[in-house]
Amino acid sequence: MGILLPLVIFLLLGLNTISQLLTIAASTFLAWGVGDLLATILEKQRLKDRTPQGAFREDWDRRSASEQQDG
Repeated sequence: MGILLPLVIFLLLGLNTISQLLTIAASTFLAWGVGDLLATILEKQRLKDRTPQGAFREDWDRRSASEQQDG
């Protein structure tokens, strides 16, 4: 899969040079790595069972409470 996907993209786009193939391969692997990193971050306990809206609201409330204490 890691080799096949850049080759398929290379062939479907009708590209010709090795540098174009290597560029597609590098960008594909970079996107794959970022996706894997984000999946790892989202698996952490502190983010489980939280919706983005709920997380934003909790953070907003926490910051408001700390600002009121600082007065």
